[in-house]
Amino acid sequence: MSFPFCEVPNTATILCKHIARGEKRILYVSHDEDDGMWQFLCNEEHTIEDLMLVTLKQAYELDPSIGEIKDLPLGNEAWRENPQMPWRS
Repeated sequence: MSFPFCEVPNTATILCKHIARGEKRILYVSHDEDDGMWQFLCNEEHTIEDLMLVTLKQAYELDPSIGEIKDLPLGNEAWRENPQMPWRS
Protein backbone atom coordinates (compact mmCIF):
# COMPACT_ATOMS: atom_id res chain seq x y z
CA MET A 1 0.00 0.00 0.00
CA SER A 2 1.64 3.21 -1.19
CA PHE A 3 1.27 6.27 1.06
CA PRO A 4 -0.66 8.89 -0.98
CA PHE A 5 -0.37 12.05 1.15
CA CYS A 6 2.24 14.75 0.48
CA GLU A 7 2.78 15.09 4.25
CA VAL A 8 5.26 12.74 5.89
CA PRO A 9 3.74 9.53 7.30
CA ASN A 10 4.50 10.49 10.92
CA THR A 11 2.54 13.76 10.69
CA ALA A 12 0.40 14.11 13.83
CA THR A 13 -3.34 13.91 13.23
CA ILE A 14 -6.45 13.84 15.39
CA LEU A 15 -8.52 10.65 15.46
CA CYS A 16 -11.58 9.92 17.55
CA LYS A 17 -11.33 6.96 19.89
CA HIS A 18 -14.51 5.42 18.42
CA ILE A 19 -12.56 4.85 15.20
CA ALA A 20 -9.38 3.75 16.97
CA ARG A 21 -11.37 1.10 18.88
CA GLY A 22 -12.99 -0.14 15.65
CA GLU A 23 -16.50 0.91 16.76
CA LYS A 24 -17.04 3.50 14.01
CA ARG A 25 -15.65 4.40 10.60
CA ILE A 26 -14.22 7.71 9.38
CA LEU A 27 -17.13 9.77 8.07
CA TYR A 28 -15.81 13.32 8.55
CA VAL A 29 -12.41 14.80 7.74
CA SER A 30 -11.12 18.33 8.19
CA HIS A 31 -7.81 19.81 7.09
CA ASP A 32 -7.41 22.77 9.42
CA GLU A 33 -6.30 26.04 7.88
CA ASP A 34 -4.53 27.46 10.93
CA ASP A 35 -2.11 24.61 11.58
CA GLY A 36 -2.58 22.14 8.71
CA MET A 37 -3.76 19.45 11.14
CA TRP A 38 -5.86 16.62 9.74
CA GLN A 39 -8.84 15.44 11.82
CA PHE A 40 -10.52 12.07 11.20
CA LEU A 41 -13.83 11.68 13.00
CA CYS A 42 -16.97 9.55 13.02
CA ASN A 43 -20.49 10.96 13.03
CA GLU A 44 -20.74 11.33 16.83
CA GLU A 45 -20.41 14.45 18.97
CA HIS A 46 -16.96 14.58 20.57
CA THR A 47 -15.37 15.95 23.69
CA ILE A 48 -11.65 16.45 24.04
CA GLU A 49 -11.52 13.15 25.93
CA ASP A 50 -12.83 11.35 22.81
CA LEU A 51 -9.85 12.44 20.72
CA MET A 52 -6.32 11.15 20.41
CA LEU A 53 -3.19 11.89 18.40
CA VAL A 54 -2.04 9.33 15.87
CA THR A 55 0.18 9.53 12.82
CA LEU A 56 -1.28 10.18 9.40
CA LYS A 57 0.02 6.76 8.38
CA GLN A 58 -1.90 5.10 11.24
CA ALA A 59 -5.11 6.85 10.18
CA TYR A 60 -4.52 5.80 6.57
CA GLU A 61 -3.91 2.19 7.59
CA LEU A 62 -7.21 2.20 9.53
CA ASP A 63 -9.09 3.48 6.47
CA PRO A 64 -7.24 3.71 3.13
CA SER A 65 -10.23 5.49 1.55
CA ILE A 66 -8.99 8.73 3.13
CA GLY A 67 -6.32 8.63 0.43
CA GLU A 68 -9.08 9.68 -1.98
CA ILE A 69 -9.12 13.11 -0.31
CA LYS A 70 -5.35 13.48 0.09
CA ASP A 71 -5.49 16.81 -1.77
CA LEU A 72 -8.19 18.35 0.45
CA PRO A 73 -7.14 22.01 0.68
CA LEU A 74 -6.37 23.67 3.99
CA GLY A 75 -9.53 25.00 5.64
CA ASN A 76 -11.79 22.42 3.96
CA GLU A 77 -13.77 19.42 5.11
CA ALA A 78 -15.05 16.22 3.53
CA TRP A 79 -17.81 13.89 4.67
CA ARG A 80 -19.83 10.89 3.63
CA GLU A 81 -23.03 9.25 4.83
CA ASN A 82 -21.43 5.82 5.26
CA PRO A 83 -18.18 4.10 4.25
CA GLN A 84 -19.65 2.89 0.93
CA MET A 85 -20.54 6.42 -0.21
CA PRO A 86 -18.08 8.73 -2.00
CA TRP A 87 -16.45 11.62 -0.15
CA ARG A 88 -18.10 15.03 -0.58
CA SER A 89 -16.55 18.39 0.18
